[in-house]
Amino acid sequence: METTQLPAAQSLIHTACGRTIAVSRFAPGSLPIEMGRVVLDTACEPYDRSEVWASLTPGEARNLAGLLLFQAAAVESPHLDAPGHVEVTPMGADAYAITVRGHVLSVDQPLPDGGTDTAPTPVELFVASMASCVAHYAGRYLDRHQVTRDGLRVGADYSMAIDRPARVGAVTVRLTVPGLPPERIQALRAVVSHCTVENTLDSPPDVTVTLNDSGGNPIR
Repeated sequence: METTQLPAAQSLIHTACGRTIAVSRFAPGSLPIEMGRVVLDTACEPYDRSEVWASLTPGEARNLAGLLLFQAAAVESPHLDAPGHVEVTPMGADAYAITVRGHVLSVDQPLPDGGTDTAPTPVELFVASMASCVAHYAGRYLDRHQVTRDGLRVGADYSMAIDRPARVGAVTVRLTVPGLPPERIQALRAVVSHCTVENTLDSPPDVTVTLNDSGGNPIR
């Protein structure tokens, strides 16, 4: 049987008990898609006697569940690893696994909002994307001008709008660069003010939401 390993097809979980679990997949080259498989693999450790076992924290278990769901979907739909594609899979209650090129994140809701608070909310990840995009642009600017990144920090605070529709009303991003020469301050401010996420907010993208059936076909 000839099999084809898909790009970025393996993800690793390093557990608190010291075990590494690999979640991967293979897909048949010319066989029906149902022949594809999701593979769980871990090394046999000296303490394994009659069986190989793994002890998982709740967070590790949710991460593993998300990886298994993603790899199962990826066997059926290989395009999930394509650049520019994000896949979201339910993990129970308000928790969801987000997969991007084989990387897995998760979101949840706080306890007061009915969630289990196992991960940040989608809104918190949105603000985090802004802060981390600012950090990325700042770091690249410092590199270009031979200024050390030591002490580079980015913090962000946000508040929700008080009217409808529900949305983030304000974000304050605080950039700390201890070693920045005074003559570079304005230039750095200009650079980070036009990071990709900020540019996207200034010129919102066209967003289209479609409803698909189980086969991935749009429902008219």
